[in-house]
Amino acid sequence: MKNFRFIQQRAFTLSHTIHKKVQPSVKTKNSSSYEWLSRQLSDPFVELAKRHNYRCRSAFKLIEIDDKFRILQPGHVVIDCGAAPGSWTQVAVQRVNADSALKDRLQGTVLAIDRQPIYPITGATVLGNSDFTNPKSLENVLNVLQGRRANAVISDMAPNTTGIRELDKENIIQLCYAAIRFAVMISDKGASVLVKLWQCGQIKTLESDVRKFYDNVRFFKPNSSRSDSAEIFLLGRDFKGIKT
Repeated sequence: MKNFRFIQQRAFTLSHTIHKKVQPSVKTKNSSSYEWLSRQLSDPFVELAKRHNYRCRSAFKLIEIDDKFRILQPGHVVIDCGAAPGSWTQVAVQRVNADSALKDRLQGTVLAIDRQPIYPITGATVLGNSDFTNPKSLENVLNVLQGRRANAVISDMAPNTTGIRELDKENIIQLCYAAIRFAVMISDKGASVLVKLWQCGQIKTLESDVRKFYDNVRFFKPNSSRSDSAEIFLLGRDFKGIKT
């Protein structure tokens, strides 16, 4: 937690500086674009991501979650579903020592998969242009793992929004189920699964279904998640395993 407390303190300092110094100079014709740009410029985690060479601010969500729950350990096998652009993969590489930066620790394995292209990440095996729900992609993952099983399956995925609230909620719930099904097929006993979703009426059913496979299930909203965002994360730990 010390690591994230330092980041929070740094973010607080930066937020005051950024708010004072940076504002969009001209409004665009599209008000939503202007609002997005204004929010990005005033977000201290955006600046911190640049300073730490993370591809986007979402890295700090995984850092905070792992600081609290310790789901990523040196030597672990981690699969990042829907990994693009790759900030969670970058954090996973550091946490499981997939890049061998820590010579006295076990070396882990990180596999990133996404339907979009992913720019290479040192220490990770990248499967871009691959749909993890496709049986062929699962076969490719198994080939990379060479008989090993995942200690953690993580996902910061979200579907493209339609503007229809109920449809968007349904889409992200289905995406969560897809990631959890994948995790159940690929995980070692005792593994963890972490998925993003939006607060909705279906989360209790989702939680109940996940408890069938994981002993410890809870929801968590990181401090680095924007306060006006409906996103939360479901974390399942201690995978029970399945009979095959």
